[in-house]
Amino acid sequence: MAGTTYPSESIYNLIPREEVKIIKPPRYMSKFREQMKLEKQENKAPNKTMGPAKVEVPSPEKYLQKHSKEDRSLEKKPNTDHFEEMMKPRKPRVPSKSDKPLMGIQTKKDFVKTNAFENIMAVPKKPQPTYVDTKKGDKFPLETSGLVPKYLKKKDYGQTPEYLLQRQEEVKRAQEEYNDYVQECMKQGAMQQLSDEERKHILEGLKKNWEELHHQYQGLSVVTDTTPKKYRKERLELEMKQLEKDIDLIERYKTIYISNN
Repeated sequence: MAGTTYPSESIYNLIPREEVKIIKPPRYMSKFREQMKLEKQENKAPNKTMGPAKVEVPSPEKYLQKHSKEDRSLEKKPNTDHFEEMMKPRKPRVPSKSDKPLMGIQTKKDFVKTNAFENIMAVPKKPQPTYVDTKKGDKFPLETSGLVPKYLKKKDYGQTPEYLLQRQEEVKRAQEEYNDYVQECMKQGAMQQLSDEERKHILEGLKKNWEELHHQYQGLSVVTDTTPKKYRKERLELEMKQLEKDIDLIERYKTIYISNN
């Protein structure tokens, strides 16, 4: 049959073999087993989970009566104030449908006239301003829409705020103190201000030096294959960067002070 497999035949399978029985070791038994049984039997509480073994059946004479299981503490206490209740005046009886009301009796306050006077003397409410922005007539409050120029009507409109004025005064005061300090230092001879001619002369000299160094830098070889060429190129670059910083510093500040020391 297709799909069935048979084991390979061998002559050794014809020799009867002795059956090997596996002997299992004895099961482990704790030496405290008997002691635990005794303790379990002693600590076992009777009627713990299944209820009492024997329930006493009530006799037919002791049947369950009505309201026998209700709480007796909620029972009504006897009324000790019965005498006071009897001394109170009784309320008038409820009129019947055939009784007619007494005519001509008025109360102390005429509510009709009072309401009429209050409505006549009341100030009419002003309608809340609204605006309509749709063809269906949807209304919205006008005050919060941003269309009312309420900021133009403020008392301080168009004026500089107080905090800006205070800040300007502080900046002005700080500048005056700094100018006084600089003038005091100049009087003592500690600093000297450069004139415009000296500043221009120094600036022209720095630019001329930079042009000379730049001319030398352009004359260098393209290939720096030796150590002297490399050192010379780096030295020229450092000197040109320092001159550029000095030129930028002098061009940025028009007032320059130099220490006499």
